[in-house]
Amino acid sequence: MFPVLLAAASAAPVAAKAAAPAVKATTVPFTLPPGFQFDVTPHSPLAQHAPWLTHTFAGLFVVLGVLLITLLAIQTTKQEGLSGTLGGRVESSTRRLGLDAQIARVTQFVAISFVVVATLVSLSGI
Repeated sequence: MFPVLLAAASAAPVAAKAAAPAVKATTVPFTLPPGFQFDVTPHSPLAQHAPWLTHTFAGLFVVLGVLLITLLAIQTTKQEGLSGTLGGRVESSTRRLGLDAQIARVTQFVAISFVVVATLVSLSGI
């Protein structure tokens, strides 16, 4: 039964193509009106009066994003699953931290900084 359905399905479009009149495809060139210029003026007051600051925010945003990805990639997990993520052990802040704990602390700082800079970038209007 399957070969019959397959033959019928493949034969139907061929018959439909043969019955349809041939239509020549035409392309219309896209041209801009004479004197057209893109609007490149900054639209937020901060972008108008301090473009160096908005570009600094954007650069810092990219650097923090790459740093956050790198720090998250080099971390090791001690336990698998959701319980290991949420129920980590409690460490005292008075004793000296190991490398994994130091990386985790730096990652927390970078993640918070990333969110703050992302908010500044969105409010600056760039």
